[in-house]
Amino acid sequence: MRNLNSPKFKQADEYAEEKTLVEDYLLDNIDGLQTIAEHSDQSTQQFVTKQAESIAEFIDELVRCVKPGLTKAMFEKKLKIAIAAQLERRSLTKQESRKTEAEMFIRVKSLLPWLRPASFSTFSTTNEKHIYPCFLELINFVAELVVRPLKDQKPASLDEQPKRLVRSYELTDVKPDNSESGRRVDLALKCDAIYYETGDNAEYDEDSFQISEACLKENNEWSDKRPNYPRIFAIVEVKPNSSYANMEKGFAQLVKYTHEIYWNQCNRHFIWGLVSGGSEVKACVFGPNFLLASQFMDVTSTAGRLELIRFLVNWSFCEPSKLGYDPAIRFNWKYWCFTIDMVNSNGSMPAQTTYYLREIVVIAERVFGRHTRCFVVGEQPQSLDENSDNSGDILIKDAWPEVSGSAEDDMRDESKLLERVSNGLAGRSEFNGLYPKFLGGGRMQIQNAHGDSVDETTRTVLGETVWAQLGDLPLRAHMRIAMSGVGEPLKTIKSIYELVVVIYDVMRCHMGILKHCQILHRDISEANILVRRDDTGVHGMLIDFDHSIDITDEGYVKRTERTGTRPFMSINNLEGELTKRTALDDWEGIIYIFCWLGTFGWNRATQPSGSVSKMAITSWNDYDEMMNAEAKRSNIHSPENFIGITKRFNPNIPHISAFKKFVNGLRAVLIDDHDDPNMRGAIFDKNIISEESDTDDFLGEEYMARPDPFVERAAHWESISERLLAKLETYATICKRRISESGSRAPDP
Repeated sequence: MRNLNSPKFKQADEYAEEKTLVEDYLLDNIDGLQTIAEHSDQSTQQFVTKQAESIAEFIDELVRCVKPGLTKAMFEKKLKIAIAAQLERRSLTKQESRKTEAEMFIRVKSLLPWLRPASFSTFSTTNEKHIYPCFLELINFVAELVVRPLKDQKPASLDEQPKRLVRSYELTDVKPDNSESGRRVDLALKCDAIYYETGDNAEYDEDSFQISEACLKENNEWSDKRPNYPRIFAIVEVKPNSSYANMEKGFAQLVKYTHEIYWNQCNRHFIWGLVSGGSEVKACVFGPNFLLASQFMDVTSTAGRLELIRFLVNWSFCEPSKLGYDPAIRFNWKYWCFTIDMVNSNGSMPAQTTYYLREIVVIAERVFGRHTRCFVVGEQPQSLDENSDNSGDILIKDAWPEVSGSAEDDMRDESKLLERVSNGLAGRSEFNGLYPKFLGGGRMQIQNAHGDSVDETTRTVLGETVWAQLGDLPLRAHMRIAMSGVGEPLKTIKSIYELVVVIYDVMRCHMGILKHCQILHRDISEANILVRRDDTGVHGMLIDFDHSIDITDEGYVKRTERTGTRPFMSINNLEGELTKRTALDDWEGIIYIFCWLGTFGWNRATQPSGSVSKMAITSWNDYDEMMNAEAKRSNIHSPENFIGITKRFNPNIPHISAFKKFVNGLRAVLIDDHDDPNMRGAIFDKNIISEESDTDDFLGEEYMARPDPFVERAAHWESISERLLAKLETYATICKRRISESGSRAPDP
């Protein structure tokens, strides 16, 4: 019998989630994937292509030195002659040539077994560790030749100089520094800066895009030997052969490592990787909603080697954006901080504004998705700010949401919606501080091959050659928005009292936005509620309008895409029905937040001490939306069913008994307290039995299906919402008084 606790089976289970993601997002055998990394200037790219071809021809010449029957001495002599002849054609002094020749000889001897495995009896591609040094030396060999072009191919200008050297770290099969998971990677690539003397004797520095916040905070020493996630450009995963199972696992491992790169690098939009199955290599690129993989490149063939070399050379010459770095987030050496550029297609700000980073408050936590990041910034460097102790109140949100068409026609553009909120609530002091005020922003811009500025979308990033192969892949755009008003996460509340006060502020703001701006939020979740504190007390703030919708848009009823965070998504949202979305969906989400925090707490001090795996509420996080919805329908259908949820609230949270009564009462307003019986409850029968059915006689009476109570209530969302807000206001008033009194007695429900 197999031991499922053995390391072998633990390792197999370890990548189950990542394999599911590979299955969902992988688009394999994409032609022309290397075009993503081509230089935008066509003339420069023609020069780069010639460089790649000349390097490939040199390696082909070296491979031809490997012939059956040659003695070791004859083989080494042929190699040295070939290397010397090639270096003679390149721009080196005699002293440089002698040194380079010796280094290349050692490097070539290490990489040739992989390129001609049949001629080396001690080398086996079935042992992946044999491939590590070969792959490493090939990458570094190409890097050495990139800066030593042929004499007749010398760069005509600085634009034709390589911008960086893509090299491999020396250590292989090693855990990188700053690793969250502690997993070992086979090989890791880095971008080494190249410095050139210009006419003004200034240094041309292309590495400032690759400084990470983690390096600054922890004052890491950068090592050329051990990989460091804040600096890694790409990961190489090696397998003994190119079977489906091996390649699938290789991609799954890259998913793990890509998560680590996103976690450590605040300026990465997409990430490259390589998977080698024996002598066959695939390049891949991870983006917000895709994992693209190239055709196999067989390094034992001339054509396969050329394709791989084209990737390596393109990466050395292209703009940082083609590597997946955001050129608008760069490190400022003078002030020792990041700068973030804003392109303002909306708002009253200048066309471009530069901010100085103070703090990263939200990082891209998932490999696939919107890649949302949030930065607290200042209008000048903190070292020059007289109020440098104050982190400031400007927040920049950076994300890649799905979009429809051009920026002008996109009704889901968060920058436009937030601008409408700011304008619609202007002058209404009762909402001050409860929502972020729009300062500017919109879609970011990049330059195309013609030098024109275009929206930065997944289509413009990938290019038409690749995009044409992706079918109906949804379009995403790079959005960056500046707003005033910064709060703290919901987990910073200090009591149940504060939770209720914060949620009340959020929902009265929510209803105010709906009334005065005709915008429905549609993504009430724990992450989209912030806490603010001032001299008047604790307050809530509603943020994140990228799922919001204009209710005056006639087509919004038909937009049934599932939006939100699973535990807090409404039943209507989960089921994706053609039912009109209303404020009641967001009110339902508030009840789920109360239940979730009442059960699991909001910080370490309020977490339950026992096991939670068998609690009914855990099904609210089910990946299957329909199962999730079915569980929620059952849980909130009746007071008796709902008690099964609230009775599991954490008894160690102070005042939890009164809180249970309040949450039960709030559910009753939404679900039970209606004159029309069709509006009560959550469970209904979709099957209508006709009068002619034989089943009528069997049942003994005519039976008709009960309508969906959620549909029935949606027609009365305004009056129900008013009663819900009034209920919440009553309890929030009591909670404010308790906070003021600092008493320990629970508020009456």
